[in-house]
Amino acid sequence: QVQLVESGGGLVQAGGSLRLSCAASGRTFSTYVMGWFRQAPGKEREGVATINWTGGRTDYADSVKGRFTISRDNASKMVYLQMNSLKPEDTAVYYCAASSGIGTMIRRDYKYWGQGTQVTVSS
Repeated sequence: QVQLVESGGGLVQAGGSLRLSCAASGRTFSTYVMGWFRQAPGKEREGVATINWTGGRTDYADSVKGRFTISRDNASKMVYLQMNSLKPEDTAVYYCAASSGIGTMIRRDYKYWGQGTQVTVSS
């Protein structure tokens, strides 16, 4: 079992940057594919980025490619999402999630979720 706690959200102007962190607990963290999802008001939760067990493979939603970078540190049980060139449409609650599967952008593939952190980008 994995417990996840996100941090690093906040209010930023368009064009700015934020770095989200996700602290995990549990002995098997390194065996999970990790993902970041986001949910804007009135919209479905969507996948933003995923990273495999070793960190050697990442995947991004088209809307964030070239702007966001996901990374992980298995020794410290942390996952990060570096967000650059932020846009107002990036405003959402961002969630960290863990999957024992192959790593997709599909919400139902992820078993463990954090409580979320709010990111607000002003224009």
